Amino acid sequence: MSLAFTAGSSAPTMTASMTAQVRHLQTLITSFHPLIAIDTVEEERVQTLLQGATAEMNMPMMEWSIAHGLIRSSASSDNRWQQDCAPGTNRISYDGTEDPSAVLTQIRELNLKAIFWLKDFAVHLEDPTIARQFRELVQSFSESRSALVVTGVHMTLPSSISHDAVYLDLKLPGREELMQAVQAVMRSLRSKSRIQIELQDADIPQLVQALTGMTLKQARQVLAYAAMEDGKLTIEDVDSIVKRKAQVIREDSVLEYYPVDSTPLQLGGFNGLKQWLARAQLGFTPQAQALNLQPPKGILIVGIQGCGKSMSVKAIAKAWRMPLLKLEAGRIYDKHVGESERNFRSALNMAESMSPAVLWIDEIEKAFGQSESDADGGLSRRLFGSFLTWMQEKSQSVFVIATANDLSRIPPELLRKGRFDEIFFVDLPDTQERGSVWQIHLTRRKQNVALFDLAELVAATEGYSGAEIEQAIVSGLYAALYQKQSLTTEILMIEVRSTVPLSVSRREDVEHLRSIAKERFVSVR
Repeated sequence: MSLAFTAGSSAPTMTASMTAQVRHLQTLITSFHPLIAIDTVEEERVQTLLQGATAEMNMPMMEWSIAHGLIRSSASSDNRWQQDCAPGTNRISYDGTEDPSAVLTQIRELNLKAIFWLKDFAVHLEDPTIARQFRELVQSFSESRSALVVTGVHMTLPSSISHDAVYLDLKLPGREELMQAVQAVMRSLRSKSRIQIELQDADIPQLVQALTGMTLKQARQVLAYAAMEDGKLTIEDVDSIVKRKAQVIREDSVLEYYPVDSTPLQLGGFNGLKQWLARAQLGFTPQAQALNLQPPKGILIVGIQGCGKSMSVKAIAKAWRMPLLKLEAGRIYDKHVGESERNFRSALNMAESMSPAVLWIDEIEKAFGQSESDADGGLSRRLFGSFLTWMQEKSQSVFVIATANDLSRIPPELLRKGRFDEIFFVDLPDTQERGSVWQIHLTRRKQNVALFDLAELVAATEGYSGAEIEQAIVSGLYAALYQKQSLTTEILMIEVRSTVPLSVSRREDVEHLRSIAKERFVSVR
């Protein structure tokens, strides 16, 4: 039976996560915190949070923007997806308060115990006069239970003010909030646009899962677009929603998103890693939770370049049917002060909002690696400290897989037992693994493996990485196309002999890495 939501205009029920945020905000207010900063683009959720807190405390809430000035609202504004008449009535405005200096003067003259929400106000604090006014107002509020709530995107408060501020972390909406958003959008679409909602009860969790990692606004827009495009909303729309989510994440964060994919990914060898993962996966089951077992934190995979570290990460996400989020070190760092830390926090929040998920930190030594100089002002160390704290305290089911090539740049703290559940080493493929690699890549490129002398190819590529074998096949196919003939063992042997593998060109580095790994790490075999 398909879902049949009743159209209505009632406000959404407060979810458990939002209720917890309301309690936290109320505690901040009652404990005399005069300045609360919320770095977010989701003003609608801030409004829900502030209205929930002030209603229970019987405190008035005032809103300010440079476009409308200061407004006192005695009635909450319904969500526009619930009622087109929003915003609500009974709103009192104060003339002439659009100017940032004027609104600070007005707030002081009101002498009112209230919550004052100032939107995008941080940019105006660059003016010394306004900054001074603001600072004095904050100081006066520290003696009462009034509070200024400043919101904005990527805002930076002056150092003279920031020490008085407490930052409230408004995480991305959880599944309960997204479920309410889905229901509200479907009610609106069905009642106003006559859109056909062809969804079963069992389809809704899958739809909500596809929307995780988005803001409420993005989720509504993507859902509405999928429905309006063909006049109906079905389970088939999940695929287009997931594609749009990948684009949104790529545009708005430092992460790259790989959705859950049921297509099998062949991985030659790695039997030891596969056995460990089969056992670790049990940590996500209800049976493990019943025994108070925590889900596995993650693993570190070190090894020689081109030997399958990246492919193994993708294979794990596929096998566990979890979305994969890739964090590249180079995308974290920003030239502006504070932006790198903000990028990193945003990435971790995104991963938590999409849990259970796999977070892949590629070339982790570039993100937190040791340097001979302190040219970054200690930024790498601060990020590293934040990462260790998050790994220790994270409560969401985010399985971290870090990959590394250069052991010399990895902080010793990261290699210590307990940081990760296990540290694996990926060596050059042995005879059997090279045979698997040849078969996998020849088959992938539509070649009949039986037509090749596999034993000769395997023997000739001793000391070659999987990537080097794959490249020999690619180069051989180009040569065969140029010669207008089929690919042969002879053509492949020519390409193999013309390749100088990493194990030869960087023999000392490879042997040093192998000697360390033999003593300290677990082989993926």
